[in-house]
Amino acid sequence: MGNRVKGRTKRKSVKAASHSGMGSKRKLSRMGKKQKAGNSGFEYTFIGRAKCLKMLQITLKDFRRLCILKGIYPREPRNTGGGGDKTSRHRKKSQILYHIKDIKAISHEPILYKFREFKAFMKKIRKASGRNEKEEAIRMEANAPSYTLHHLVKERYPRFSDALNDLDDALALIYLFASLPSAHKIKTKITRKAKELCAAWTAYCAYTSSITKSFISVKGIYIEAEIANLSLSGNSATDSVNHDTKTSVRWIIPHAFTQHLPNDVDYRVMITFFEFYEVLLGFVLYKLYNDLGVRYPLQISHYVERKSTSMLSAHLYTLSRNLRESLSKSQGAVSEAVSQALEDENMDTDEKKEKETKKKASSKKSKELMKTVDIALQKLKGQDSDSDDDSDDDSDDDEEGKVDISSSLKEAFNDTLLDSKDSQKDGNGLSGEGADSSMVPTIENLSEEATKRKCLFHNLVFFLSREVPRGYLELIILSYGGKVGWEGDDSPISMKDPSITHHIVDRPKLPSSLNSLKDKGGREFIQPQWILDCANFMFLLPIHKYAVAAELPPHLSPWVDNEEEGYTPAYAEEIEKLKNGEAYEVNEDGDDDDESVAEEDEEETVNKRTSTEENKEPNDTASESDDSDDENSEEEEEETEAQKEEKRKLKRKLEDEETHDLAKLMMSKKAKRLYGRMQHGLSEKQTKVEELQRRRKDIEEYKKRDKKGRTPNKQKVDRLKEERKAVLSDYDKGDNLGSMKKSKKNKKQKK
Repeated sequence: MGNRVKGRTKRKSVKAASHSGMGSKRKLSRMGKKQKAGNSGFEYTFIGRAKCLKMLQITLKDFRRLCILKGIYPREPRNTGGGGDKTSRHRKKSQILYHIKDIKAISHEPILYKFREFKAFMKKIRKASGRNEKEEAIRMEANAPSYTLHHLVKERYPRFSDALNDLDDALALIYLFASLPSAHKIKTKITRKAKELCAAWTAYCAYTSSITKSFISVKGIYIEAEIANLSLSGNSATDSVNHDTKTSVRWIIPHAFTQHLPNDVDYRVMITFFEFYEVLLGFVLYKLYNDLGVRYPLQISHYVERKSTSMLSAHLYTLSRNLRESLSKSQGAVSEAVSQALEDENMDTDEKKEKETKKKASSKKSKELMKTVDIALQKLKGQDSDSDDDSDDDSDDDEEGKVDISSSLKEAFNDTLLDSKDSQKDGNGLSGEGADSSMVPTIENLSEEATKRKCLFHNLVFFLSREVPRGYLELIILSYGGKVGWEGDDSPISMKDPSITHHIVDRPKLPSSLNSLKDKGGREFIQPQWILDCANFMFLLPIHKYAVAAELPPHLSPWVDNEEEGYTPAYAEEIEKLKNGEAYEVNEDGDDDDESVAEEDEEETVNKRTSTEENKEPNDTASESDDSDDENSEEEEEETEAQKEEKRKLKRKLEDEETHDLAKLMMSKKAKRLYGRMQHGLSEKQTKVEELQRRRKDIEEYKKRDKKGRTPNKQKVDRLKEERKAVLSDYDKGDNLGSMKKSKKNKKQKK
């Protein structure tokens, strides 16, 4: 037994753990619960793609489609460096990882079961085709399993604002598919559906004047629209429409060129994205058209579709027609109410009296019954009743409650008739032969900004030549209140229409066929950039810079903030001056007067110098010396004042630098680093601004050429040469040594 005492517990060894003597509860509270392997850490949080395929029992193609439709993307773990678990340290960098929760969500997706059903269905089709049972295979193909993505859109975008915020990529991809040819795996129905969606979206933006910014780049045409989210806020009993929330949506429209389809692009992935974005944009358009009071999708007749040269014109025609129908229905309901009120007012007095007597008799009977009940109750309670006073009060209330509402209804009916007449006078009706996209009816419920945009091109009529891309220009012109015509059978405006104010041509020279229209006058021939610049600056710019075959001004991006960048382009400054009313004169050639005046001044100064040097006389030297003494004294006084000001500025600068250095010394190390980064960013920004200013100066100097095509530096060199020649000619006229060249030759010969 050794040294062990009877009745005492055995002592723990020194090597035993400190918590070995604790109870289970104390040990759990102090040490925590022991985790089993595989239930926490890197392996529990993330899972590789191969394991995902094995868990879900689907192919890689179906797994990619599921991830795209559900919005699940690979994850990058945070601790991928030296720290973390062994598995995270030793994993391959090329391994694709997904979150375990995302994969569990996919495992319960109904579309996954549809994929499995389709896989089993394809096995049956293959068996039937292998047995040469073609009729059976065709019959079975009609019963193929199908699925919808509506529940996925509702799941990913529970609110309408969420869908609008994620609409940029959807519109960019749909506009891309609309411009692609039907080849390889891109079928005709996909491109046709994309064109229909683009036309529906463009028609809505043009009708509601939603386009705010546009810019032409090498990639395509960037366009931004502000979509009003007319969502209900509050309880169901007191719902109010919220007009203030607006979402900016930006997308890109490809150029109207023949698209080349590269072979290294996986078109299956693009088609899967298009499949989801098609449903998403359908939901958004349904909500937007419903806010206008129009049912979506638009039912376009075959006649309109056959007559229209583009889907946009067909959609605009159908949209305007549906809106007019809904407006006429609302006016019909108002007119019926007004006519009913007028009929009631013009009824015979006898019928009115009969009705009133019947009402009084029935009211008397009911009052007598109430009196008997009241008397019985009063007898039971032992109280008296005063029913006569109550009846008198009721009769007074009935007389006061009668209000004549026919006058207000008449006024409303007259207002609606006037509005309808005005709309007919304005030409809102559309011709039945083609889709008149220029004559879109106005909306009364537009915001203030939208109404301003609608008034920019008001009473302006544009005609597009056949070489001009029609899609985005038609959208911008219509959204800013203009009217559009083009070369086609369905155009609402012919080329020779005298109402046309602007003819858009994109050629190096005006064709001879348009010279007759130019001679008539009343029509300006411009390039397409004028429309975008006017829309971006919300101002009708001068046309001479955008004339046909003229050198265009810089096309400035509307998304660049000049104040933040610290540099304002020269053309932007010029437009601001025009907006503020600072006008400037322009020559017939289209160049500014400043350049021509500067060139004339330079020529005059050179001529004056040569003439004065030739006509100098020795008698004028005395008078010039007296005047020069007075001028020198004045200049000395001015110089002393300027020197004093410069000294003061230098002193202030030194004091500021000294205080700056002292403040920097008092900073902590962390604050110094942050301050250094800030100064580094500011210095980089300043260098960029200086580089832009240098380029601008070089371009301005390059443009300042005289009639001979000489730059300012070349003009200076030529002027100095002329002055030297004048000095040499004066020296040759002297009697002493002849010219300077001859004197140099004589000296060399003597040596």
